[in-house]
Amino acid sequence: MKRSINTIAFVVALFLTLGVSSSFAATTTSNTTTTSNNDENQVILASFRKDFRTAELMGIETKKEYTKVTFKLNNLVLFAFYSENGDLIAVVRNILSSQLPIQLLMDLKQNHSNCWITDLFEIDSNGQINYYVTLENGDSQVTLRSTSSNNWETYHR
Repeated sequence: MKRSINTIAFVVALFLTLGVSSSFAATTTSNTTTTSNNDENQVILASFRKDFRTAELMGIETKKEYTKVTFKLNNLVLFAFYSENGDLIAVVRNILSSQLPIQLLMDLKQNHSNCWITDLFEIDSNGQINYYVTLENGDSQVTLRSTSSNNWETYHR
């Protein structure tokens, strides 16, 4: 079940934009899993333990297209997204603006100084790193995406 990076990024970006911040408080496995999902969760948990041996599992959420595993590694809260067969799709982490590549940070400061950041995260999918930032001011909201460390493109208005 291979999907393009844009489809995966869209699903992850949409999910994160709509409230992933609340998952920081999650400390248990989601109660919404069904018996068939428990078998899938075992496959995903085995893959997760292989991929992140020293990580502390914080929660699992099973969705139609993917399973999101929230975990802590080196005192960072991260999110791993897995396909139903246990393949790692992407790893996501919320970041501070100071953790952006300098060109991206300077572009935000120069071209969006009238906005504030409401969401900022990094997606690592198959070694390709993308950044997403949601900016707001009193009148509008825009989400920008960077597929390189040099410039932003409008992802969603």
